[in-house]
Amino acid sequence: MPLTQKLKKIHLTQQIVIAFVLAIVAGCLLQDHSEFVNAFIKPFGTIFLNLLKFIVAPLVLLSIVVGIISTKNLSSLGKIGFYTLVYFMFTTVLATVLGLLIPTALKGWLPLIKIPEANVAAPVSQNFSLVEQIVDFFPNNPIAPFYSAIMIQVIVIAVVFGVAIVHVGANAEPVRNLVLSLNEVVQKILKYIMCLAPIGIFCMLTPVVVNNGPYVLGSLAAVIAMAYGCFLIHALVVYLPCIRLLGRYSPLEFLKRMQPALIFAFSSDSSVATLPYSIKSTEKMGGKRDIGSFVLSLGATINMDGVAIYLCVSAVFMAACCGIVLTPGMYLSIAFMATVASIGTPGIPGGSLAFMTMLFAYVGIPVECVAVVAGIDRIIDMGRTVMSVVGDASCAVIVQRMVSRKAKNA
Repeated sequence: MPLTQKLKKIHLTQQIVIAFVLAIVAGCLLQDHSEFVNAFIKPFGTIFLNLLKFIVAPLVLLSIVVGIISTKNLSSLGKIGFYTLVYFMFTTVLATVLGLLIPTALKGWLPLIKIPEANVAAPVSQNFSLVEQIVDFFPNNPIAPFYSAIMIQVIVIAVVFGVAIVHVGANAEPVRNLVLSLNEVVQKILKYIMCLAPIGIFCMLTPVVVNNGPYVLGSLAAVIAMAYGCFLIHALVVYLPCIRLLGRYSPLEFLKRMQPALIFAFSSDSSVATLPYSIKSTEKMGGKRDIGSFVLSLGATINMDGVAIYLCVSAVFMAACCGIVLTPGMYLSIAFMATVASIGTPGIPGGSLAFMTMLFAYVGIPVECVAVVAGIDRIIDMGRTVMSVVGDASCAVIVQRMVSRKAKNA
């Protein structure tokens, strides 16, 4: 079999891991040739970053609009939809808080990666007051946010546009179909760009290793440990108590029933692909199939607490590496964007990296830092997926009990 065909059979995440390892090896071997690396290797990484920046604005806009218009049936489902969205928002807010607190408390103890000072951008809005920053969320021009890459304003435009489509109803069906089609096109473009990810990550990460040496491995291990620690704490402090107190169900029994779904989620890295297992598991807990299908399907689309934690941990860690002191306003920006990303991240390879690029650029973290954590994305993604599946299933159990209680009282 030709080499090109063999390479095509290797999954993208495996290609990224291979590129990650090769970048570390090359960086160690080229320690004394930094000028060569910066002149002939780093530019190709910059091209990959530019392509990611190019797709971010349309990706964010369309992903969020599609997420909003996909909930058009919530009105007919009434309280089920209301309970589901409230629970998802509640757990996501707690996830972002946890994802900011833990790395902030531990950053003084972490082995940091040295980022060349010349590459560190000036943080956006560092001197703004909280009120000024909130005012800056709202655009006064529908085009300028895209031209200037002001992503918070793009997000606001997406929310307003999506809500308007839902409220117009049947008359907006052509617009809704157009948005869905455009979203498919943009996600296809993202797939094209992500085909270059192994080359881009190799060319971005090699200069980082040249500047840091093998020392970078300890830092990446610390990021993985922090992320999984946050996942575990979030599950123990938020999900399991909610199952006990709100769902009136044994947390241990819940984990036992969910075991097949969790194993599949860990190995597949896809909460969508895990849906059949999750639905069957919640049915074994006494849940109705229609309620479980709705809650779990919606959760697989808009409830990704693991993404929120991952983005927060990565942002705080890389800001520390770059010597950026995060202000309260910047923490608010990270929390807001991480929350939106947990709702709008598309379920395709590279979706979280695109949102990470957006987040880093806004806060003033060099976008080259995306390459540093991209190589361990697969390892963290397994934990992210498991946590998302646990969160969705916990919501299904809780909503089932609330709906049943309301029916009895009626």
